Amino acid sequence: MTQTALETDCAFLENELLDVVRLFESRPLSVRHSFRFEGGRFFNDFEVDGESRRFCEEARPADEIEYKRFERRFAKLGLYRILSEKYGERMPWGALTGIRPTKLAYTEKEAGRDFVALFEKMGVREENIALVADVLKAQEGIYEKRDGNSDLFVSLPFCPTKCSYCSFITAPVDKTRAFLPAYLDCLEKELSACGELIGNLRSVYIGGGTPLVLEPRELERVLKGVEKIRKNGCEYTVEAGRPDVFTEEKLRLLKGYGVTRICVNPQSFSDATLERIGRRHTAADLYRAFDMAAKFGFDVNADLIAGLTGESFGEFEHSVREAVKTGAENITVHCLCLKSGAKLKEECSYLENPLVSDMVSASREILREAGYVPYYMYRQKYQAGNNENVGWTKPGKACVYNVDIMEEVADNPAVGANAVSKKVTNAKNRIERFASPKDLKTYIGKIDEIIAKKKSFFGQI
Repeated sequence: MTQTALETDCAFLENELLDVVRLFESRPLSVRHSFRFEGGRFFNDFEVDGESRRFCEEARPADEIEYKRFERRFAKLGLYRILSEKYGERMPWGALTGIRPTKLAYTEKEAGRDFVALFEKMGVREENIALVADVLKAQEGIYEKRDGNSDLFVSLPFCPTKCSYCSFITAPVDKTRAFLPAYLDCLEKELSACGELIGNLRSVYIGGGTPLVLEPRELERVLKGVEKIRKNGCEYTVEAGRPDVFTEEKLRLLKGYGVTRICVNPQSFSDATLERIGRRHTAADLYRAFDMAAKFGFDVNADLIAGLTGESFGEFEHSVREAVKTGAENITVHCLCLKSGAKLKEECSYLENPLVSDMVSASREILREAGYVPYYMYRQKYQAGNNENVGWTKPGKACVYNVDIMEEVADNPAVGANAVSKKVTNAKNRIERFASPKDLKTYIGKIDEIIAKKKSFFGQI
């Protein structure tokens, strides 16, 4: 893959412009960029492989924050137009490289502008503009931009095995079980200290990893810790995960502690694909897990991945239809995204994959026909086909946690290893983050320090 030499007189724009370059499979050998703002106009001059172009956009920024936003936006748009023309390619999201298009749409709406005009200017395809509009509509009555709202996240980074596409810190539980007793001690301690950090609690999410890999007595320790904080009957989700850890005893335990929603994450209903990605279960086990969840009356979230190694269009389409047949209230379609730490990343060099785009299109059609509507979406770097991840819901069954986290409108106190807490100040449009250590041993050894720093982070000391 060609490595592009990029020079710009605005150092903070370098990574932004490189993000645009990475959208294209063919890449220029060199890009030079210079910028100036004069008379209410943003001038961006480019020299791409020796050919020069100038772009001029007029805008009147209200403040420094908006000035920087326009500076980034117009620079990326100019380079995108050059490369799109040069290589004859139009990206699904045009010059937008951010991970939250819906958040940008909300920003435009709050400023009294039509987000569609901006998205059209940035070269976003019509079907994706419509997708964003549908998501915003589905979030009506859920989306709430108010300081003091909170969503609690609890991290249980333990799994039966590590899937080939996974970049999380999880490792097979047989290699990490020795840490589990001390980890649960620390988690209880952190949960106990977390109550004073929470305002209006809108949802709780216990994720992983695969939380149900814990034994019932271990899982109950976590549920008891959460019970002391969750006082208002808010939405309560546990990422149950893979069917090879499901038991009626564990689901009965969740139900008894007020859990309202669980996640069953097939990724695929193809036995061949499941084997390739390192799962130790079959599609038949998945069906049993969904049936078990239905018996206890949980709402169910299900995840699928488009672009898994060796999976055909037909196999993926079959998986979407099977997910619909399970009756899952939410179905999220992810596009393969490979980050450092994923075994599969070693096997893939470039993720421009037209097949994945076809899979995404098919999933949209199937899910809409089945009565689902898109209610949250986000994008990631290095995502197959430059596409997106979309959560689909049956009407009235949207997951509050997913909306709040993706739109970043509520505080997110997060406990456990590799948990990233967020403090949101909507009035100032500011988001601050506090990351706990990823490594289990480090987390356990520094738990008192972590609790003290988190209290300070949330302004409690």
